[in-house]
Amino acid sequence: MEQVARRAGVTRATVYRRFPDKTRLLIAAIESAWGDPPVAPEITDIEQMITGWAGVLAQPRQRRLLRRLYGAVDDDPELAAAYRERLGGARDRMRRDAIAATRDAGRLPGDTDPEVLLDLLTGAVWHHLTAYPDTTAPDQAERYLRALLTQAGYRPDEVRPPKEDQT
Repeated sequence: MEQVARRAGVTRATVYRRFPDKTRLLIAAIESAWGDPPVAPEITDIEQMITGWAGVLAQPRQRRLLRRLYGAVDDDPELAAAYRERLGGARDRMRRDAIAATRDAGRLPGDTDPEVLLDLLTGAVWHHLTAYPDTTAPDQAERYLRALLTQAGYRPDEVRPPKEDQT
């Protein structure tokens, strides 16, 4: 807090008035770095989700921020929990809904579990953050995510017939 106050040219008391603890300050910094995104952005479909993630994966500053945030899970579990509560939970609900809508539209297998597929995609994003260079272009990141979705049965231009009732 002292370093933030010094860099901002204010007193520590001023920083503490606005941010009563380090966790709230860090969440505000994360939101600011991402351009103060809405807590629950409208994610209309899986295509928008892929494009959005690819855009983030193509920004070196965003990649570094995400690696630091993910690395905080062990060292600062309060920060990780606050991030999930403030930003992650609503976004994940929107992402699960987009996956379910894609499944329901017949572009994913009928037995696709949105929760499991979201976990796989999130894991793939984490993997990309650590295994691929920070110079990745948006189209490269998008191809990476599409390859994963293709393996999960995603067919963007194909509508599958509904699964027949086996009863």
